[in-house]
Amino acid sequence: MSQKRRAHGNSKAERTVLVLQGGGALGAYQAGVYEELAANGHVPDWVAGISIGAVNAALIAGNPPDRRVERLRTFWHMVSSGLRAEPALPGEQARSLFNEASASMAILFGLPGFFKPRFPPAAAFPPGAPQGLSYYETNPLRKTLEDLVDFDLINTGKTRLSVGAVNIRTGNFVYFDNFQQPIGPQHIMASGALPPGFPPIEIDGEHYWDGGLVSNTPLQYVLDEVPRPDMKIFQVDLFSARGPMPRTLSEVAEREKEVRFSSRTRLNTDVFRQTQIMRRAAHRLVAKLPDGLKDDPDAKLLHAMSCNAAITIIHLIHRRKNYDRQSKDFEFSRHSIAEHWQNGHMDVRRTLGNKAWQALTKPTQGISVLDFTRADTS
Repeated sequence: MSQKRRAHGNSKAERTVLVLQGGGALGAYQAGVYEELAANGHVPDWVAGISIGAVNAALIAGNPPDRRVERLRTFWHMVSSGLRAEPALPGEQARSLFNEASASMAILFGLPGFFKPRFPPAAAFPPGAPQGLSYYETNPLRKTLEDLVDFDLINTGKTRLSVGAVNIRTGNFVYFDNFQQPIGPQHIMASGALPPGFPPIEIDGEHYWDGGLVSNTPLQYVLDEVPRPDMKIFQVDLFSARGPMPRTLSEVAEREKEVRFSSRTRLNTDVFRQTQIMRRAAHRLVAKLPDGLKDDPDAKLLHAMSCNAAITIIHLIHRRKNYDRQSKDFEFSRHSIAEHWQNGHMDVRRTLGNKAWQALTKPTQGISVLDFTRADTS
């Protein structure tokens, strides 16, 4: 796939970008974030996602603004409709048991509109049979996407959509982008085809798995945009890089998953901050050169690599609860889905209500990286 990508619209205008990490059931947090951002006028020009983030991204880009929240809510109600019970007892221990039971039900019976156990099971098929490559079928997800997402609207390019997947044959990370190619349900499913649970998805003779196997966030893809416009990026993560020291094997499994799927978000932004400082310095330096030097090959190289874009990244990160366990990303009870959605609302309200946000201006050096949802942030 070509690495040259056309910028969205006028490169001089600041673009609002929504970047959605993968994380299964935790993706309801992103739906709450979107609803609150949109209600406050922060409607994205570009949505990029991995795995469940790709599903949410398609529901956003594939519907007109006045229907997006409705379609997000329809999807999340559908996948949680098989697990409508409420915790019977108060307290964190009882909630942990409830969540574990709900996750076990999803494993055993699948989720409406999402996936179902394969029957006969994968082990019954000979080597090489497509049915032997996953525990579940995802045909229900295809139908759900076809029902809830207007792919014709996506392919008009009114809202940019980018979803990441991994080519099984090459091991390379690839993006499907409606600024480069038509997007269909298969591209969204490829981004969320996490093995060995879900089957690989074939597209144009190649097979793809979940993009989270390589990187669980599309942030780098967005930051690599050329030419780079001014951007305000809402980075919505479902796994936090920060967390407590585990005390039990169950907590070890949870913490390992958080570290693995947080995708070095802070490292990426720190590296990009330094790179962007250098790009802007090169931009200013080339502008100062006398005309006789501007045609020098080194000056041309610096000019090609320079960039004067102002980038602001706002982190919105789902934070673990004391009763969470390693199954939290496949625990789809209606109770937990509603809680994740509400937490997304609350974190956006906290961010937009912060005095530093209200005084925010475009950065003059490199990029600004903000996180107002941490417990130790006023």
